[in-house]
Amino acid sequence: MPDFKYKARNKIGKEIQGRLSANTKKDVLDLLSRQGMFPISVEDANKGDIDLGKLFKRRPPDSLIAAFLSQLAELLENGVPVLTAFQVLGKQATNPVLKEVVNDIHDQIADGQEIDVAFASHPRIFNDLTISIIRAGAEGAFLEDSLKRTAKFMEQQAELKGKITGAMIYPAMLCIVGTIVVTVLVVFFVPKFEPMFDQYVDGGHELPFATISLLAFRDFLSKYGIYALSGLILGGFWLRFQMMTKWGRQFVDRWKLKIPIIGPIALNSAVSRLCRVLGTLLQNGVPILRALEISSHSTGNSLLATAVEKAVESVSAGEPLSKPLSDANFMPPQVMAMISISEESNTLENVLINVSESIERELSKKIDLLVRLLEPIMLLIMASAVFYIIIALLLPIFKMTEAA
Repeated sequence: MPDFKYKARNKIGKEIQGRLSANTKKDVLDLLSRQGMFPISVEDANKGDIDLGKLFKRRPPDSLIAAFLSQLAELLENGVPVLTAFQVLGKQATNPVLKEVVNDIHDQIADGQEIDVAFASHPRIFNDLTISIIRAGAEGAFLEDSLKRTAKFMEQQAELKGKITGAMIYPAMLCIVGTIVVTVLVVFFVPKFEPMFDQYVDGGHELPFATISLLAFRDFLSKYGIYALSGLILGGFWLRFQMMTKWGRQFVDRWKLKIPIIGPIALNSAVSRLCRVLGTLLQNGVPILRALEISSHSTGNSLLATAVEKAVESVSAGEPLSKPLSDANFMPPQVMAMISISEESNTLENVLINVSESIERELSKKIDLLVRLLEPIMLLIMASAVFYIIIALLLPIFKMTEAA
């Protein structure tokens, strides 16, 4: 009987790893389900070969996954059997990775597996948020509605992410072009003037400070430019490594919040995502403790995530959600006031969604303002750098003309 390695979550959300002996992978999934655990992955324990194909397969975009969930909900709402629905969607899927996943879920359900367990076997495609909502919908007999809400949530998040990315393209292009222009001028254009400057100095004249600093910068680039570039690349890798640690994430997130303009935008974005994820989970019948745990991993800010994790302990002890969140001093006062009132009126999930939409509208305005400020600032910096180079090159020429 072969051995299988598995990863699963128990009823309180804790991840568990282990080994089981069974005839097939399906038997392992069934055994874990009977034990009250939610399987994340199951694989052959003796399999040592690396599947390079899977390593280089890109995850389908969220918009495509959202479209799949929405189409699945529509088919189920119109009375199409589950297996037929997955069969139809598997045939029409254009993304090869999503097609493979849909067909695998179909096969698992055909073998008698629960739909949420089948989805959970693909954690790279479907995150904890999606799986928890599907599980709650399947258990509460409102699967179609939960699929629709999940699809809507993913579409909104993809739209917001696309808006932010699109808004930053032009400033990023200006930065790249400006850097290239200045580098070309300094490395290839400035050296052509150096013989003239040497004659000027040999004639007993002194170069202007702007010219001296420009030549010093040019010498630095020619001698140490490759080392500086290597240092920046290594520093980027080091920062990325530090971001993988809890201390590094908290350090970066703490300083990010202190940056003017960018800090409030980052905080509002994290609060908005927390409210939307938590509200969506509660609307779909996910218990509040499990919903808070999932939400803490979805904020995008480690400091706010830590505050939410502490809120789980307080809520499990019988305290209202508003108290630990208010003590963390991350949530805006008006948001905390609405959450506090909604807890008393038992409308928390609806208020959280409304708060998220309100914050996102304000966030969109602030992002537009930031982009409008960045564009002239980048143009001004680029123009100033080019103007500085031109002045540094022309000043000695003007003095030479005056001396003649």
